[in-house]
Amino acid sequence: MHLDAIDLKDFYARRLGLLVRRLLRRRIRARWKDVKGMRVFGLGFATPYLAEFRGEARALGALMPARFGALSWPPHGPSMATLVDETELPLADETADRILLVHMLEWSERSRTLLREIWRVLGPGGRLLIVVPNRRGLWARVDTTPFGYGSPFSRSQLTQLLKECMFDPEGWQYALYMPPFNWRVLMRWPTFWERLGLFLWPIFSGVILVEATKQVYAAMPAREAKRKMRRRIVPVPAGVAPRKTAD
Repeated sequence: MHLDAIDLKDFYARRLGLLVRRLLRRRIRARWKDVKGMRVFGLGFATPYLAEFRGEARALGALMPARFGALSWPPHGPSMATLVDETELPLADETADRILLVHMLEWSERSRTLLREIWRVLGPGGRLLIVVPNRRGLWARVDTTPFGYGSPFSRSQLTQLLKECMFDPEGWQYALYMPPFNWRVLMRWPTFWERLGLFLWPIFSGVILVEATKQVYAAMPAREAKRKMRRRIVPVPAGVAPRKTAD
């Protein structure tokens, strides 16, 4: 079971969701400090975190799976969001420099195919940053947030999956140590909870963040000789509406 785009938007509009966005944005920004001139895409429901790179990335786009539905993003100006098939991304080979995967991998029924498709569109030296619920954490056990749906992961499971799909996991982080409840007393000191959790129970975080690089020496997965026509996104400067063309 998974939520749709409206459910996710509603969560991030609530107080707890705003707090989650703030905490995870810091971790994501710490991994990608400079994306100037890069083509950055978010897959899944990554819009709460993509805004950090507006005006900086050369191209910026939110790829939302068709089964979630799509919302216009950003709220003002030309839309940078589009519906996609997660196993048939509308991007040319080696188009992306950075891909942020949020609220996607744990809900995907074809996780290996998804990661192979991401491998295809990432350029040499491209990086994938994944945010998933931690199997050991409390957030994966409570369905009042999006992290309580789908199949959570452990670090060993993520490592095996990424290596099978021709990625090298290089950077690991853990986040969301405060209990996933909308209690005022808990939400007053989010930074305190993060520091306490990292010190006392680091492996029991709410989510795991892992950055992986593409193995450029790996063989390209076999592709069908004939494929259906699909729409393709041509990367454009941030803030300009993407122009779509057919293969």
